[in-house]
Amino acid sequence: MADSGIFRINPLQGWQREAILKAAALLREKFGNPPSDLAARAAHDGLLEVLDPARRTVRLQKEMSEATRKAALTERAERRARERRAADRRKANLGPPAGWPERRKGERRAGDRRSRS
Repeated sequence: MADSGIFRINPLQGWQREAILKAAALLREKFGNPPSDLAARAAHDGLLEVLDPARRTVRLQKEMSEATRKAALTERAERRARERRAADRRKANLGPPAGWPERRKGERRAGDRRSRS
């Protein structure tokens, strides 16, 4: 990896930087590039984020973006399902539930039978 002015942002001594790079290389050697094991991948990415903090910022922004997108898709699907169910219920006249008596006994009062209170 080439130096890109990282030492101004994250001042590491040379031996610290070398140790981090060797640990990341060992993880790549043992588990592949990029590591297929989730724990090894997290450790590898964490080591590289120590060297380059901008990597962490990009990763966090990507994770937040994906979470927001998934939440929006879920909300949209739930809203559509509610609208679809409501439309289906309005179209079908099902009448009163089975086993329930009819509550209206007779015709509604009209005209002179209507009370004015």
